[in-house]
Formats: sequence, structure tokens, C-alpha cells
Amino acid sequence: MEDMYIKPGNQERGWNDPPQFSYGLQMARGPQRNLLNKRAVPPASGAGAPPPMPLPSNPLAPPPCGVTPPTPHPGPPPPGYMTTPPPPLGPIRSQVEANSSQSESEPAVEGVVLVLSRALAACRQTVKDQVCNDVAKRLHLLEDSWKSGKLSLPVQRRMDTLVQELQAGHWDSADEIHRSLMVDHVTEVSQWMVGVKRLIAETRKLSPELLEPLQKPAEPALDPVESVQDPVSQS
Repeated sequence: MEDMYIKPGNQERGWNDPPQFSYGLQMARGPQRNLLNKRAVPPASGAGAPPPMPLPSNPLAPPPCGVTPPTPHPGPPPPGYMTTPPPPLGPIRSQVEANSSQSESEPAVEGVVLVLSRALAACRQTVKDQVCNDVAKRLHLLEDSWKSGKLSLPVQRRMDTLVQELQAGHWDSADEIHRSLMVDHVTEVSQWMVGVKRLIAETRKLSPELLEPLQKPAEPALDPVESVQDPVSQS
């Protein structure tokens, strides 16, 4: 997975600075313990143990029965010998290139912002205006950072996964992705991630009736909020 990686250590502090494990790799590895009080297993003894093999006194003598002689190192092939060429890797290579191009595709910022905006609109019915306005400012920072190219591809893809979990009502998964972004990419997300965190916490408290607009498919072009025009401008 893309969140399982090891980052180099802080090169400004010293050449022997230890590497930094990503949040996903830390959670997968778990705490390591050194069992220093564990005793070593004694060697097997008794009737079932095989007898020790005596060493031959003559080094030129043939090996005893049951011992496989070492395999001689194969020499180079004869001059007229033709090696079989490996099979072509055309289909496999094309499949790998297709998968890599698909994995490198950037998510759409409009879909991510739309889901977060719907969650904010649902929260405005129960949350204080001051809190909602602060979350709206954070979401604008997120959108501006995304459109200006300040967010890397891993951050974009994790935010796309976060809004999918938020839209499906998987609050714990969305909060886990938020924590992984704060650990692995704090310099990119520190200005606006606090608003996303508050939005996840407040959306979790909403009733199923208020969550219905959030669970609709994220289609910016067909969203009724985007298609409604100002009646004053029409007159």
C-alpha cells in the first residue's frame, strides 16, 4: 500500500539519524518487544536423536554414506550452444504500465470539496455558526492548496479516500486517515486538517435524516446546490 513506506531520517541533524516509519507501517508492525528472559531450547537428546557424524581422518577419502557430495560449479556453455531466449514481456509490461498510470491518476478536487461542503451544510443545522464558519475557512484553504499544486499525490489520494469513508458513514476509518495524514504529511495539511477533523467529529453526531444529502453521489455538475441560480439575477 502507498501508506506503507519508510522515510529517510533528518539529514540536517546527523548522518546516522534513524529512518522514520509511516503511520500505516507503524500500525502494521505494532510494538516490538525483546524477550530477554526466554530460555534457549536445549538440544534434542535420547533414543530419537541422530548420532553425531564422525569426521573422516583422510581428507581425500570419499564421503560417508548418506552425505551428499558438493555440487560442482557449472562451467561456461560450449561455443556452439544456443540459449533459449526468454518469453516476450509485452502483455505483462503493458499491464504493469496500465496499472501504474491508473495509480498515478490525480483525484478530482471538485468531488472532494463537494462532499466536505455537504457535510458542513448538514452540520450547520445543529452546530454553532462560529464553528461552521471556521471549518468553511479551512476547507477554502484545502481547495486553494490543492488547485495551486501544493498537495502531493499521496495527500490527494488519501483525502479522496477520506471523503468516501465520510460519505459512507465510516467515521472511524475517516478519522484514521486523518491521523495518518497528520503523521506523514503534517507540513502539507497542518493549516486545514483541523477543520476536517472537526467536521468528522460533528458529522458523526448527526441524525440519519440530516445525513441523507451527504450520502448522495458526488456529482458536481448535477448537484442541485450548484445548479440553483440567484432569482434576483434572473429578473
